[in-house]
Amino acid sequence: MRHRIAVVGSGPAGLTFARVLHRHGHAVTVLERDSAPDARPPGGTLDLHAGLGQLALEKAGLTADFQALSRPEGQAMRILSPDGTVLRDWRPGPEERANPEIDRGQLRDLLLGPLDVRWGSGVTQVVPGARGGARVVLTDGRQEAYDLVVGADGAWSRVRPAVSPVTPHYTGVTSVETSLDDVDRRHPDLARLIGDGSLAVYGVNRALVAQRNSGGHVKVYAQFRAPLDRYANLGPADAETVRSSLLALFDGWAAPVLELLHHGTAFVHRPLHVLPVSHTWTHTPGVTLLGDAAHLMPPLGAGANLAMLEGAELAESLATDPDELDDAVRAFEERMWERAAGWARITTAGLERLVSPDPTQALALFDEVQPS
Repeated sequence: MRHRIAVVGSGPAGLTFARVLHRHGHAVTVLERDSAPDARPPGGTLDLHAGLGQLALEKAGLTADFQALSRPEGQAMRILSPDGTVLRDWRPGPEERANPEIDRGQLRDLLLGPLDVRWGSGVTQVVPGARGGARVVLTDGRQEAYDLVVGADGAWSRVRPAVSPVTPHYTGVTSVETSLDDVDRRHPDLARLIGDGSLAVYGVNRALVAQRNSGGHVKVYAQFRAPLDRYANLGPADAETVRSSLLALFDGWAAPVLELLHHGTAFVHRPLHVLPVSHTWTHTPGVTLLGDAAHLMPPLGAGANLAMLEGAELAESLATDPDELDDAVRAFEERMWERAAGWARITTAGLERLVSPDPTQALALFDEVQPS
């Protein structure tokens, strides 16, 4: 490919884009602000959907590798009432692979493969050119010119301002994340409570969710409606303050459920932000967006899947007809906007039901998605 292409961000969207281009024999520059792949925790587990994330991996030629790493048993789901009553207990059949789980770190390493990422290359600004192409301004002051810059740099994208003035807004729901390690050995009762996949407990305007990762690691999410500044000024040293506040918030819930908070280690404050449901922009030659940079939505299983498929589809379009770069990007954006708007509507409505004044709405939503 004669064009110079850069993708900003080494998350699922950016790496899938680069990996599919690599498979077709085309070079792409991956710019990532982190200093190394393991510079910060990679996050929890992802369920990759058959027609979305798994399709993207197929386009990258990585299906067999994914199947070797994924955990079909991670599709299991238990729902409890706040008093500990088991309301639903769904376990996948032996051949059920619609949404197997994979740790984010494992997925990152799988996609990285032979890619040459420029670690420690943060981007502060992208400036579209007058005749196409774009100029990337790096944090060290250097500037580089590309024919196409793809922003796959997440919710607070530094590429997005090149095409859109829109910024994410707070949903009214905050998530506080903690974790448990070596759960099967250190906390066997909690291991049995969680099961092989996820555990969710829904109350009035609040929820507790526990999700298994590989290696006995469990992520726990306390979700609730609160002002944006709740816990905003608390750091790692304030873990006991956060724990006490969360235990008060969930006061009266069953003791085994509250053990998820009692045994949590550090607490991370994650207020949930979104972009408008139908976020689009005037097509700008030389710049486009993927994933959360383009359509940040509630984290209900669609975002990473969409991001990966978008990366794969854009890469295939460019590889198929590299001489018509701008036409391929324009057509891709139209397809992406329509599909992402549909998922944004679904996930926005889903968050309203999952963290709701009426907890029966959460159970009903689960039954619609996965009948018991």
